[in-house]
Amino acid sequence: MQTSIAETQIRATGARVTRQRVLVLDFLLGQQKSLTHHEIQAHLATLQHEALDSVTLYRVLEWLTDNELIHRIAGADQVWRFSAGAGHHAHEHAHFQCVQCEQVTCFTELALPRKIKLPEGFQTQEIDFLIKGTCANCNRKN
Repeated sequence: MQTSIAETQIRATGARVTRQRVLVLDFLLGQQKSLTHHEIQAHLATLQHEALDSVTLYRVLEWLTDNELIHRIAGADQVWRFSAGAGHHAHEHAHFQCVQCEQVTCFTELALPRKIKLPEGFQTQEIDFLIKGTCANCNRKN
């Protein structure tokens, strides 16, 4: 039996490998774009012919995020999107959200300021860069 990349990554955390964690991570590793909770749930139901309930999916997404196997992106529309793949460990990269189709894309190659000077007493935990505009796909349609 061949071990999937998702299973290997989950096992490396030292935590229990569950079917739900492997299913969700494996799915996200195969995606080229960030997806919302509802989009993930709908795609998994279609692919697996088996529904993963909302609460279980929410817990799995939280666990995968907490263990830095995926990252969560806050869109301008206040909807979380989830992504796996290159750059998710550092997470300090820019995100682009299309104002027409609302798709969020990670820009891992875009150079960002390495250090931001904050007033005394403030400490940075995470930097989130969200660029809004029109994506290449929507520009071609116009």
